Amino acid sequence: MADSSFDVVSKVDKQEANNALNQAQKEIEQRYDFKGTGASIEWSGEKIMIKASSEDRAKAILDVFQSKLIKRGISLKSLDSGEPYPSGKETRIESELKDGITQENAKKINKIIRDEGPKGVKSQIQGDELRVQSKSRDDLQAVIALLKGSDLDIDLQFLNFR
Repeated sequence: MADSSFDVVSKVDKQEANNALNQAQKEIEQRYDFKGTGASIEWSGEKIMIKASSEDRAKAILDVFQSKLIKRGISLKSLDSGEPYPSGKETRIESELKDGITQENAKKINKIIRDEGPKGVKSQIQGDELRVQSKSRDDLQAVIALLKGSDLDIDLQFLNFR
């Protein structure tokens, strides 16, 4: 009998992120407390640039964006926001969406599976994702439950369960 397997990935749906950003832009344009303050949120290459006249307003824009991401089903673990910094007369916050599992995180996940997972489960790193294999589907489901319960700083999805 062939081994069953699944892939552990960390991907962000770019279209959903773009929709969340557009919704945040619309809300910022319409909200009374942001009127005439030059507050904005937009894509700057692969990063998201938040601009406002004060640090508090910049943080409020970030909060609006985070709420839109949550409504769109994107975990806040995949949003990496920097600290607010002054730039001329405005305050800026640079954020980016983390996509893919870094080698360091892949090794952590591998170690968790080896140390705490059921025996007979093999995992291997394949680029920015992890393939987990076992003869028993129940063991694979136990690994998924283990990884969901572990406190990792990345958002994980489990694909191609076969």
